[in-house]
Amino acid sequence: MALSLSVVILCYRAGKDVKGFVEEVVDCLEKEMDDWQIILVGNYFEGTGDRTPEVVREMAEMDDRIRAVTRIKEGMMGWDVRSGFAEATGDVIALIDGDGQMMGQDIVRAYRILRKEACDLVKTYRIKRHDGLYRGLISRVYNFIFHILFKGLDVRDVNSKPKLITKTAYGMLNLESDDWFIDAEIMIQARRLRFKVIEIPSVFYELKGRRSFVRLPAILEFIKNLIVARIKEFLV
Repeated sequence: MALSLSVVILCYRAGKDVKGFVEEVVDCLEKEMDDWQIILVGNYFEGTGDRTPEVVREMAEMDDRIRAVTRIKEGMMGWDVRSGFAEATGDVIALIDGDGQMMGQDIVRAYRILRKEACDLVKTYRIKRHDGLYRGLISRVYNFIFHILFKGLDVRDVNSKPKLITKTAYGMLNLESDDWFIDAEIMIQARRLRFKVIEIPSVFYELKGRRSFVRLPAILEFIKNLIVARIKEFLV
């Protein structure tokens, strides 16, 4: 029998800092349901000294509800997302970053709404951010461009997580992105397939322990990918 919920947590270069967040998520899930799993995606590049694979494997060994995915990386965030989703067995799959900027409780809130409203996808939007003016400005630019290019999808915050999607809806997607564009790719295909999507408000916290992976090349790549995706939509 399928589980109710699979939670895919992206742990790239999180190291031991991911432990506290996983404990938070486990506590939230235990209060809500009995049949769930957590998939910790700790994929890594060889020779970097990243201890994340060891950390997530240790957590998986201590709890049979937790599974670790620790492969040598062939891509960035999008590749990690797909490798985590491939291990998910739940009727609903949640996607969230493991850096502690998002609340574990949001997974449960989104799950309740998805079930109650019979949605295909439920996600958050950030009404309050504590990660600095620069990141907030970049996010506004992303969303502004997205809404110009992809009208008709009533979402405020394309990249915000957690994102929860039914296993059936996920099976209808054809995700190809290997990088940070994966969030937008999910929403673009949800628009094309006319998924029922609901957004709920959330708070986004300061990133601690490491610098953000968002740099100018990634920003330019994201904008380029949006334009390319818009052109592809005309051909579908």
